[in-house]
Amino acid sequence: YMLECADGSLYVGHSDNLELRMQQHDSGTGNAYTATRRPLRLLHAEAFETRYEALTMERKLKGWSHAKKLAWVRGDWDAIKQLAQGPRRRKR
Repeated sequence: YMLECADGSLYVGHSDNLELRMQQHDSGTGNAYTATRRPLRLLHAEAFETRYEALTMERKLKGWSHAKKLAWVRGDWDAIKQLAQGPRRRKR
């Protein structure tokens, strides 16, 4: 899942119980990062076959830029491809 924090930052996580996890985040007990950046808005949630697949996607997303994460939420694969090239290659 991906949350947008009150300061505009993004938080990426995974959970077996998204409803409970959102309650924890909303109450300020879910994570130190999100506790100080409430209110939070759920931007995207996706189901995976296994916990391993969910954790793999979480780690991948955490390495992406803010712009690339938002492009992923929108399903904008052209933007993701362009953003993956890095800033030097995009200027050409």
